[in-house]
Amino acid sequence: MREASRTKFYFAKYFFLAFGLLQWICGFLILRESTTDKSKAAALLFFSLGMVMLALHVLIAPRLKRVAVGKNRIAVTAHGQTTHYEWPEVKYIRPVPMVNVYKLKLRGKKERIYFLPEHQEDPVFGLSRENSVADQLRRKAR
Repeated sequence: MREASRTKFYFAKYFFLAFGLLQWICGFLILRESTTDKSKAAALLFFSLGMVMLALHVLIAPRLKRVAVGKNRIAVTAHGQTTHYEWPEVKYIRPVPMVNVYKLKLRGKKERIYFLPEHQEDPVFGLSRENSVADQLRRKAR
């Protein structure tokens, strides 16, 4: 079974957290070093951007999981536990437009699982390519 690299997965999962904390640090440094009204407005802007990035992390990170796709089954790794599913249990696998992420829906499960493909595709044009990851996964499911 093949899955995306760990580096790629953890970078995607914690990008918004790291970027949000970096925004807060920049806002704090600006606020501490300067006393003008423009710098206070800039610090408020950095704090606001940091809050938006942290909110995105809270929304995205729990849904992004490591998924290994094989010919006969799919393995979903979350919280250190690996759960195996057979292809008939998969309701659909679809690419998410504009990003290099795929959405997986399992029969009988309410939540959707988002995962990174094992190899890089062009996110915008990958939807129209004949050899896209979604097409390959659909062929394996048949």
